[in-house]
Amino acid sequence: MKSTNHKLLTIVALIVMMMLTSCKETSTKNNTTETNTDIKLKITTPQPSPLARIEQRVGLTDISIEYSRPGVKGRAIFGDLVPYGKIWRTGANANTKVTISTDVTIDGQKLKAGSYGIYTIPNKNKWEVLFYSEADKRGVPKDWDDSKIALQTSVDAVTMPMNIETFTIMFNELTNSSAVMGFLWEQTFIGIKFEVPTDQIVMATIDAVMSSNPTANDFYNAAIYYNHENKDIQQANEWMEKAMSLTEKPAFWQLRQQSLIYAKMGNKNKAIEVAKKSLALSEKAENDAYIKMNTKSLKEWEAQL
Repeated sequence: MKSTNHKLLTIVALIVMMMLTSCKETSTKNNTTETNTDIKLKITTPQPSPLARIEQRVGLTDISIEYSRPGVKGRAIFGDLVPYGKIWRTGANANTKVTISTDVTIDGQKLKAGSYGIYTIPNKNKWEVLFYSEADKRGVPKDWDDSKIALQTSVDAVTMPMNIETFTIMFNELTNSSAVMGFLWEQTFIGIKFEVPTDQIVMATIDAVMSSNPTANDFYNAAIYYNHENKDIQQANEWMEKAMSLTEKPAFWQLRQQSLIYAKMGNKNKAIEVAKKSLALSEKAENDAYIKMNTKSLKEWEAQL
């Protein structure tokens, strides 16, 4: 009996110890919870001139811009809030920053790949645009250094018939080799045209690939590039025919490109023959865009025979 009671006491003691331990852990957790509630919250509000990022590929050159976008908000901007004849950060907060992945050419001047601060000097009819080699500044540097101007150009200021409330940077007039970077605010627009070395890069790649072990896709892409850029059309045709010979079942979009090369060469019969194949396959695929393009070309080329 004493043995049984001893065992019961032992069990009860263990249970009590476990309960006390559990209570202690619960108490600790509650204390932790209470402590966590003492953490102060941080108030975050929207910026009056919010940050924006824009990215654009021009040919094979990647361009990104970071800038802040102030609003007109009923104010007079150029010649008042933004004085004429003084260097402007071209936005708000930190200076506007542009990053380019290759060298570009602006107004006949080369700007090397890298990051730059874009500063401007607005005037009523013309603006000065300056690319500054120090890209990360809070506004216009107090220790401005003319030797750090990597490129400077003048552009016309154009008055727009509508009001742009929020300062905007955009890319327009895109081609494989150039684009225009535009600044718009209030009723003013300026456009900075720049050129990129797309042809130089592509031609070097084509030369390297063609001297090694080109695939059907390499022949095809080289042919299209030569055609689109109005280069040697005979060479484009040779590459396209090689690409088609290495392709088991050419797709309708591939045949479409081949027909265009034949047409540019003046071989309308071959152009029509291949265009009909492209049309049949595009009809099977129910691709309305290629059906329309092939039908239009066939009508035009057949009328020229």
